[in-house]
Amino acid sequence: MTGSSLDAIEIIRKHQKSAPVQVVPIAEALGLKVYRASNWADETSGMIVRDEQRGGGSGFAIYVNAKHSEVRRRFTIAHEVAHFVLHRKLIGDGITEDALYRSGFSDAVEREANGLAAEILMPKDLVREWFDFGYRNATELAEKFNVSKQSMEYRLINLGLIVPA
Repeated sequence: MTGSSLDAIEIIRKHQKSAPVQVVPIAEALGLKVYRASNWADETSGMIVRDEQRGGGSGFAIYVNAKHSEVRRRFTIAHEVAHFVLHRKLIGDGITEDALYRSGFSDAVEREANGLAAEILMPKDLVREWFDFGYRNATELAEKFNVSKQSMEYRLINLGLIVPA
């Protein structure tokens, strides 16, 4: 398990050599266990909890809604990893994410987690590399990175690679 956010970022970077970035191995390398919850309501996407028994070496476990699409589960896992990296001290018995990624934390905390989740799944250098290679269509890039088209469009806009419509 890593001791600092900088160590965690280094672990994440080691897993970002090719697309799609494999998010479960990142979680595992950080000492997190990832579980699918099959009996959740559709409004709940995921959560991270402090759990000494079911958590990995870090003592934390991530749960994702098994009924959601793969791209949604991947973003949820990345979002929960981001909370672990950025907001570990704020995590009590659980941070539950609903369909709009609301957890009771401030919007700023959620924006930070969403921003790092986007960087985890769509690292700027890798996105730029594929964009320069000729993948300029958000749909094609979304497929390549195994993320939603909407997430990729937002990422391309934030990276200044496309202009909003």
